[in-house]
Amino acid sequence: MPAALVRYDLDARGVATITLDDPATRNALSDRLLDELIGRLGQARADGSVRVVVLTSSDDRVFSSGGNLKAFANDTPTVEKYVGLDRFPRIYRLLGQLGKPSICAAGGDVLAGAFGLALACDLIIAREGVRFGCPEINVGVFPFMISALIYRSVPRARANELMMTGSLISAAEAERLHLVNAVVPGEQFAAEVDRWAGLIASRSPLLMRMGKNALDATRDQPLDAALAHLQGQLALAFATEDIKEGVAAFREKREPRWSGR
Repeated sequence: MPAALVRYDLDARGVATITLDDPATRNALSDRLLDELIGRLGQARADGSVRVVVLTSSDDRVFSSGGNLKAFANDTPTVEKYVGLDRFPRIYRLLGQLGKPSICAAGGDVLAGAFGLALACDLIIAREGVRFGCPEINVGVFPFMISALIYRSVPRARANELMMTGSLISAAEAERLHLVNAVVPGEQFAAEVDRWAGLIASRSPLLMRMGKNALDATRDQPLDAALAHLQGQLALAFATEDIKEGVAAFREKREPRWSGR
C-alpha cells in the first residue's frame, strides 16, 4: 500500500486535523490526493465527536501548489477530465456542509486550486510571509473552478486582477482584503492555530452545527427567503437543552456543560 497523501488526527477536544502530506509534489491536488481529502472530510462530517476541522500541510513552504499541471496537459480524453474535475466542487460543498467549522491553517503558500480550498473554509489563519493567489494564467490556464469562490470573497476589481495577471498577494494584503482572520509570526503560528481550534471546539457542537448548516443553506438565498429559513432555525434552537445550559452557565458565572441536545 502506498503511503497516504492525507493524514487525519483527532484529539480529545474534538479537533480533527487533516494534513496534506505529499511534499514531493508540493501537495499538488492530484486525483488521488483529492479523493483522500474527500474521504477524510466525509469521516469528519460523520463523526459526532469532531467539533472543528483544521486543514493544514506537512510542508512549511507551501500549503498546496494547486492543481496537477501534468494532468491538465496529458492525453486523457476530455470527457474523463471533465468528470474528474467534479472533485473540486465536491470538496467545496463538503466544507460548506460539514456541520462543523473548518479552519485553513495556511503555513505555506496557498496557490491556484488550493486558494479555492482555503476560501471554502470558514476561517483562515496565515503565517507571516505566505502568499495567496491563482497564478494559473501564467501557464495558459484560467482559474475557472475557483473563480466563483474568489468572486464571493474578493472585491470585483481585485479579483479580476488576481485571476487575469496571476499576481500573488501577501498574507498582510490578504488580511487587509478580509480574506484571512489573522496573520501570525512563524514561531507563534502552530500555537495560534491550536488556540483558535480549541476556542471553537469549546462551543456547543449542536448550536454550531445548526448555525453552520443555516449559513450554508442561506448564503445565496434572497433576503426574504433567508430570513424565513433563519427564523425557523432560531425557533428550533430555543428548544434545545444546550441553549438553556448556555444561558444558565452565563448567569451562574461558570463554564457550560454541553449535552449536544
